[in-house]
Amino acid sequence: MTGELKNKVDKLWEMFWTGGLTNPLDVIEQITYLMFIRDLDQTDNTRQKESGMLGISYTSIFVGKEHLKWTVLRDKPAEAMYQTMQGEVFPFIKELNGNSGTYAKYMADAIFKVPTPQLLEKIVTSLDDMYAYIEKLPDKQDARGDLYEYMLSKLSTAGTNGQFRTPRHIIRMMVELLDLQPGDTISEIKTRYLIQRNAA
Repeated sequence: MTGELKNKVDKLWEMFWTGGLTNPLDVIEQITYLMFIRDLDQTDNTRQKESGMLGISYTSIFVGKEHLKWTVLRDKPAEAMYQTMQGEVFPFIKELNGNSGTYAKYMADAIFKVPTPQLLEKIVTSLDDMYAYIEKLPDKQDARGDLYEYMLSKLSTAGTNGQFRTPRHIIRMMVELLDLQPGDTISEIKTRYLIQRNAA
């Protein structure tokens, strides 16, 4: 991960902290939701273009709700952007795949916690800047993974101060997504190392 990308993440993280959102779990959760909202717009646009090229039909998830797209939201005044994000976008992503399945189950608790319109405006601008930087990198897919690893490292650092524990619902979600069956083998290098080290 480049130093410049780390600086952009640090700057974004600092915005949340100075804006009053100081729980590291809340920060990474809100960043993840906002990145997801941005990615929905981008993915929907890509699918529309691809279906047009292939001559197949595709119905946008934003039909009748174009004002919820990231590219529309980011151009709104701060107060209007905030009201739309809080009152419409978050309910929209919570209901996106209906009321059944793993997605719906874990998005049901999605809560918008950014405290002010001004902070949201800064965060949206910062995320766009970060995405623009990542798009220029030759290994942009790896950069996305590195970005999450770096944010997670911030959580583990917070853990040394007693600020972080893995919530039960996150643990349950991870187990359900893995869909483990009797006889499956799980290998986790770091855990294995810690077990061996502690056993020595």
